[in-house]
Amino acid sequence: MIKFLIQGDYFLFIAILIALIMSLSFHEFGHAFAAKRFGDDTAEREGRLTINPLAHVDPMGLLMVILIGFGYAKPVPTDPRNYNSVWAQLFVAAAGPLANLAIAILAYNLFLYGVKSGWPSFADPDVRQIFNIVVIVNLVLMVFNLIPLGPLDGHYILPYFLPRTLGLRYQLLNAKFGTYLFFGLILLSILGVPIFRFVFSVGAGMLPYIAFV
Repeated sequence: MIKFLIQGDYFLFIAILIALIMSLSFHEFGHAFAAKRFGDDTAEREGRLTINPLAHVDPMGLLMVILIGFGYAKPVPTDPRNYNSVWAQLFVAAAGPLANLAIAILAYNLFLYGVKSGWPSFADPDVRQIFNIVVIVNLVLMVFNLIPLGPLDGHYILPYFLPRTLGLRYQLLNAKFGTYLFFGLILLSILGVPIFRFVFSVGAGMLPYIAFV
């Protein structure tokens, strides 16, 4: 993102930054909401059951987004001992990506409806760009967080779809090596290797499948 500042494209920089902050906040709210529904109020007690970005944004994570294009929000605290279902971990983990998917669907279909209805503001290139940014940012965040490596949500989800023995083996290996592998991939990406290009491709490729208007 820093390249947009260097190039003087301040509008694009600010639009992406705001979209990321809000999308990350909704993502973390999704986790907190699901945890509360499954009996764990840890996030709520710590003020995280909200979409207020101030409760979720991590200054260092935000700075990383600006400088290198990868970052993070403050993880929502949970206590699995409070969960009232064996499926709670799955739904709590999936709630963040699903929140991003919901935003992408709502924003994209609102945009399509506005265009088809001939709303004047939707003919403005800046408005179109803002909607495009919101939709793509949320789809990419969803896909990115479903990667089953390191601390990402996908590593909580994958074991539910594996045979028990294989799932336990995967959890053990991810606990030992997942984070190192994940940061290694990020480092390669920073160095110019298109490691995460498929994330953007998959996210953008979902557009035809979320259009209902």
